[in-house]
Amino acid sequence: MAKEWIEVMKYSPDESMLAVGSHDNNIYIYKVSGTSYTLHGKLTGHNSFITNLDWSRDGQYIQSNCGAYELLFFDVNSLKQLQGGATQLKDEKWATYTCKLGWWVQGIFPPATSGDHVNGVDRNHGEDVIATGDDWGFVNLYGNPNTKGAKCKAYRAHSSHVVRVLFDQKDEYLYSIGGYDKTLMKWKVW
Repeated sequence: MAKEWIEVMKYSPDESMLAVGSHDNNIYIYKVSGTSYTLHGKLTGHNSFITNLDWSRDGQYIQSNCGAYELLFFDVNSLKQLQGGATQLKDEKWATYTCKLGWWVQGIFPPATSGDHVNGVDRNHGEDVIATGDDWGFVNLYGNPNTKGAKCKAYRAHSSHVVRVLFDQKDEYLYSIGGYDKTLMKWKVW
């Protein structure tokens, strides 16, 4: 259904729905039944392509970022944008946290940089560590939550920008994907 290429896809926590973020600025929600996918609807409101999205733990809400550095919130059942979502969902528990904008990740941006230097974000399942990948080839580990000026542990192995980072299900390993080097790396976390 998307008119341009897909940047991100993520199942709801109970795997009954799939959210698909497209470069046509929309998020498509599919209902999942076995191997069958039926379009539930489209979430609209972003002014640029979708870069990240997260489901709430109960599967009722989605938070998302786009290329215009917006953080928007949606009700999945009504397919409506929540205009006051940041306030309304301030205590919401998120199944994942991959959005690079939001209260939990205020400190992931180095001083005097714009938001485009941080490419990938992931929160571990223990919810005490945020990992990022940046334009300088670093994988960075921060405490969660973090505030402006937060210190990180930075590790470098990629030859260029890191486009995505992802913790495994047991938080034992962190995976990173390099942009120009097209390399998948596996890092032992502790």
